[in-house]
Amino acid sequence: MAIFNQQPSAKKETPAFAPEPTPVATKEPAPVVDYATPSPAYRAERVEAKESLIASDITIEGKIEGSGHVRIAGRFKGDVNVQGDLTIEKDAKLAGGVRAKKVIVAGELEGNIDAAAQVDLLQTGVLVGDLKAGSLTVAAGSRMRGQVEFGWEEKGSSKTSRNTTENAAA
Repeated sequence: MAIFNQQPSAKKETPAFAPEPTPVATKEPAPVVDYATPSPAYRAERVEAKESLIASDITIEGKIEGSGHVRIAGRFKGDVNVQGDLTIEKDAKLAGGVRAKKVIVAGELEGNIDAAAQVDLLQTGVLVGDLKAGSLTVAAGSRMRGQVEFGWEEKGSSKTSRNTTENAAA
């Protein structure tokens, strides 16, 4: 049993691979890609907008921007600019300007609402600021101090008369 004196076995020779051919430059122009319009394979399906929540025990100062819905149950100081809906819960407070598709105020909003399609001021809601919206629903018991403009649609180049009222609903 001589392990150390054995003749080495013949090495298996590995076949030599031929070098890969180098690509030859062609005179065809590279395809032009239009990144502004995605190809059909990459188009995203319409997805239900998600909702972000600021909980009742949280206070945040900053700026909110996005395409989803926002629900404020705590305190937020800053502007909110969303393409979805904004809900200010009862006992919540928002101090800042608002731009959203739909605004529901059950808490307190200290700031202006601009360019909303619909605003609902609920029974416990308080709005201190100006409001410009497509439609406004005011519940009995809600409070507001500011100027209100709703129901007027902007026409491209024609001037429309504006109706500005001051409302202090009791």
